[in-house]
Amino acid sequence: MKPTGMPVTRPTANSIWRSFQTSGKKHLVLTGASGSGKTTLLASLFSSPMPGVTSWVVPEEGVYLKNNCSKEIIQIGRYHPDPTHKRNQMLAIPECFDEKGTAFLHSCLHATSKWITIDEIGFLESNSCKYRQAIRTLMKHKQLLMVVRKQKLPFLEELRNHKDVFLVDLDQPYGNAGCIIMASGQGTRFGGNKLLADFNGQPLIDFSLNIIKNLFTISVVVTIHKEIQSLCIKQNIPVLLHTFPHRNDMIRLGLETIGDHIDRCVFLPADQPLLQKESMISLLLCAENDKNSIWRTCYGDIVGSPVIFPAEFFEELQNLPLRKGGSLVINNHSDRIRTFSVSNINELRDIDTPDDLSQLLHRNL
Repeated sequence: MKPTGMPVTRPTANSIWRSFQTSGKKHLVLTGASGSGKTTLLASLFSSPMPGVTSWVVPEEGVYLKNNCSKEIIQIGRYHPDPTHKRNQMLAIPECFDEKGTAFLHSCLHATSKWITIDEIGFLESNSCKYRQAIRTLMKHKQLLMVVRKQKLPFLEELRNHKDVFLVDLDQPYGNAGCIIMASGQGTRFGGNKLLADFNGQPLIDFSLNIIKNLFTISVVVTIHKEIQSLCIKQNIPVLLHTFPHRNDMIRLGLETIGDHIDRCVFLPADQPLLQKESMISLLLCAENDKNSIWRTCYGDIVGSPVIFPAEFFEELQNLPLRKGGSLVINNHSDRIRTFSVSNINELRDIDTPDDLSQLLHRNL
C-alpha cells in the first residue's frame, strides 16, 4: 500500500491538456482541497489570461469577483460576525451575483475566444439561481475551464459530474489505481537477465521503477529473478518472487496480490526505458475520466504498453489460458478499447535483444 502521507506526483499542465484532448470532452474542471494549486495550474494551461471571471478572498473583509476583460470588480461575499462560534462567517451578496456577476458571464458569450475561465466556483454561488443558470448557458455555447471547490453542494457536484466535463481532482488525480510491473522474462533472446543491463548508467528496470513512484494506491513488481527482488527491496518497492513459467502466471499472481485493493490496474513492462512519466500520468487521467474502458498507449496505428484494465476484467485476466497474456482480453473486448497517443514511437519500444538495447541507446542520445 502507498504509505500514509506519501506525496502524490501532481499532473503537469501538459499532461492534463493531452489527456483532456484525448478524452473528447468539452469542458475541463480542476478541483481539490484549499491550497492544492488549482489556480496556479489553471494559469499555466493558457499562455495569456482568457475571458471569464476571477474571484479571490480579502481576509476579514470579503470575496471579490473580477471580469477578466473589462477589469471591473464587484464584491460577492462579506464577513459577518458569528457570536455562536466566536469567528466570522462568509455571507453571499446575492444581488451582486444576480446583477453584475451574471452580466459578467453573459458578456463572455460575445468573446471571440472559444475558451472561458471561471476561477473559482464555491458555496457562495449557491445563493444565486441567475448566476448558476448563466454558467449553464455558457457551457452550451463555449468551452469552460473551471476551478471548482471540493464541497458536497448540489451545484458543485452537478459541474463535477457533468457528462461533458473532464475532471482533475488534484487531491487524488489518478483515482484508486494499481500497477503490476512485469519483470519475469527469461531473457532467452537477450542472453541473460536484460533487466539488469546497463542503460545510460542505470539498470534497465530502474526506468520503470522511477515511473511508478507516487502514482499508485498499490504496486508490485512480479519477477522470477532474485537479483530483481533484491534491487526492489533496497528501493523499498513491493516485489513478488515466483517460479512459474508463463505470462498468464505473472498476471494471475500480480492480481492476486493487489487486485482487491484497486479499481483498475496498469500492466507495465519492465523493458521500456524511454516511456515518459508524463505519458503514464496522461494515461491514468484518461482512465480516471472513463472508468469503463480499457486504455492503452499508441503511436499512430501502432499500439503498445502500458495497458490499464478496469476491475471488471480482473477475473478474466486471472483465468487466462496457458501461455496467454492480456492481449487475449483486449481482443475479446475490442469495443471497449481506447488509446492515448505518446509523443514519440520510442516510448513504446521494448528490449528483447542486445541489438534492441544498442538501438534505443542511440536513439536516446
